[in-house]
Amino acid sequence: MFLGTHTPKLDDKGRLTLPSKFREALAGGLMITKGQDHCLYVFPRAEFEQLARKVAEAPFTNESVRAYQRYLFAGTDEQRPDSQGRIPIAPELRRYAGLNKECVVIGAITRLEIWDSEAWQSYLDENEDNYAKAQEEILPGVF
Repeated sequence: MFLGTHTPKLDDKGRLTLPSKFREALAGGLMITKGQDHCLYVFPRAEFEQLARKVAEAPFTNESVRAYQRYLFAGTDEQRPDSQGRIPIAPELRRYAGLNKECVVIGAITRLEIWDSEAWQSYLDENEDNYAKAQEEILPGVF
């Protein structure tokens, strides 16, 4: 389970050092893809394979489904952390997420999200009140 907030930096070669607490879960390989809200999603390989199967089962006769499948799969990069826990972030993925040097990595249960630190702060500023005021209809029966 991926939880917490971490603030690694991209190095000059476009590599990000994964938080040490997540390295073992990702040592067997990971998939980096474009996420919603212009962040990147990082999935353990097995988790991404489950997601990919579900996405692939959607009817490709639907134009929106085809577009989503193309965007998701064409924008996915498979990586394996090096001995220091670093993963290279492809230039197109860095561009999509607006990643510069300062990054934020958040745990989102089944995946990590990589954000540009300023974009993450803006997201928090815009959504903090919504979280604080969340009503029953958001997650029925949870709280």
